[in-house]
Amino acid sequence: MDPVDITPVPPGRRTQPPFDLFLIFAGANIVATTLQTGASLATGLSPALALVLIAVGTLGGSALIAALAGVGPMLGVPSMIAARAALGYRGAGLVALLLVVTNFAWIAVNNVIAASACARVWGGPASARPWAAAFGLLSTLVVAGGPRLVARADRLAVPLLAIVGVVLTAAALRLPATTTVPATSGMTWAGGLDIVAGYQVSWILMFADYSRYTASRRQAGTAVFLGLWLTSLWLMPVGLAAARAAGSSDPGAMLQALGLGASGAVLMAAATLTTNFVNIYMSSLAIRSLAPRTGGQAAVWTTGLLGAALGLYSGVWLDRYASFMVVLGGLLVPVGGVLAARFFLVREAVDVPSLYERPGGGRFGKGFDAAGLAGWAAGGTTYYLATSIGGTLPSLLVAVGVYLAIRRLRRVRA
Repeated sequence: MDPVDITPVPPGRRTQPPFDLFLIFAGANIVATTLQTGASLATGLSPALALVLIAVGTLGGSALIAALAGVGPMLGVPSMIAARAALGYRGAGLVALLLVVTNFAWIAVNNVIAASACARVWGGPASARPWAAAFGLLSTLVVAGGPRLVARADRLAVPLLAIVGVVLTAAALRLPATTTVPATSGMTWAGGLDIVAGYQVSWILMFADYSRYTASRRQAGTAVFLGLWLTSLWLMPVGLAAARAAGSSDPGAMLQALGLGASGAVLMAAATLTTNFVNIYMSSLAIRSLAPRTGGQAAVWTTGLLGAALGLYSGVWLDRYASFMVVLGGLLVPVGGVLAARFFLVREAVDVPSLYERPGGGRFGKGFDAAGLAGWAAGGTTYYLATSIGGTLPSLLVAVGVYLAIRRLRRVRA
């Protein structure tokens, strides 16, 4: 069985229930990093302003990914293959490479957080590394079994996550949030919005990977939107409250402040598994889009084991979490703008077989779409130049505008 098939899914095989798609995205987003995103807003921002930023950022980010999720049922191909329609064969390869590298970091960070929580309850600090390795191996084993095994695992894990999440929420509501986490940098409302939106948009590179197994574009978009938006709207405020109560954004300190021992460790463990299912699957698809001759099992095990290995040495990564979200936002928001422009604003059908045709020759520029790359570069530059007012929306608009302008100029010249 090929667990990461990158060939088009025939219409007759697009039988995945929308509820399974919802569970995949919800399970991936009920994770410590969602709590961590909310906690990062406690650095000097008032609770009311932080909640507004969470509401706005999660709504906009989830809507963008949900819109692109409709590309899956429309084309039946994974995300990195669909991206070739906007960026070119080799241009999409740049995005695939970015996805692989960043997902190694996500897998490692998730393993470290879960291992730290479990080690506090079972085994002590010395057991943290074995816990991290165990999470990495178990996640990889499930993904190697294919999408249906992942869906079955999510059917068990997501309800458990919901139950434990309710316990965590109740604990957060009982605590008086009288402490503000000391600011390590000049956090502004614009910076906070970019952090929230950046985290939400970090899921954009899986926009078609799972939805291509669902028949209806509308149902796929709704399932993805609700899976991401509801879980972020729930857990980010919990992370904010826990950080203010603990006086720290450290995950261990937050769980301790909430008075959660075993139940907190169970949440971290289950959440790590469900989100790593998605991370490993995304990276494996990206690897195969870059090197089609790579076997599916080889791609899965390479991704999972490398992420697990990095998790043994990544304890300091959370110190740079907020900065990581800003970097991701600058890289991924304009990609989302280019993709949205190509699939929803350009009235030109996508020839699916041509997406798999490798461009001949080694001449520079072969296999790159100039409009897509220019939109991506212009949007990314705008994101960082507009940090004082919030880079997300300006970046998105510039990426769309530049992409459409160059395509129009190209048509006029032709």
